[in-house]
Amino acid sequence: MATTLILGGARSGKSALAERLALASGRDIAVIVTATRHPGDAEMAARIAHHRARRPAGWTTVEAPLALADAIRREATPGRLVLVDCLTVWLANLLFSDGAEHPETGVIALPARLAVERDALLAALAEVPGDVVLVANEVGLGIVPLGAINRAFVDEAGRLNQAVAALCDNAAFVAAGLPLMLKGALPPA
Repeated sequence: MATTLILGGARSGKSALAERLALASGRDIAVIVTATRHPGDAEMAARIAHHRARRPAGWTTVEAPLALADAIRREATPGRLVLVDCLTVWLANLLFSDGAEHPETGVIALPARLAVERDALLAALAEVPGDVVLVANEVGLGIVPLGAINRAFVDEAGRLNQAVAALCDNAAFVAAGLPLMLKGALPPA
């Protein structure tokens, strides 16, 4: 079993690289998507449509906006490659899963489910029998954002990326569509 983390900024080519790796594997592919469409959110609907249009019709798509570990355990079987797109959207879903209002300043109380699901994800990645490719945004390269919830999100995304990268066999950072290996090696895509 091999696990691979592909990091990058928005529109860096990280998802396209993950999809090329999946296709080149020659395996049965399950894509676990974490984004959800919200009524009236045309921009997110367009992003989802763009990703769907790139994927081959034979790939299985599973929606897991919150219970990602459960979906990975269910879909990651020997001989199958699971592509998770993306950890950052999943983290945002969890961060706002309790519907709480967040102050502009001060300490942010993170939802209890965030820690539970994060721990479950890390445990699942350590024991799944199939290959898993995970996509995540690297959001900590810019300025420190305004607003306590935004800073909490950047901090939690950085912690999540570090924890996942530590568990993965391979990790790459993508910029301008080009991967830079951080750990291990990518198979030819």
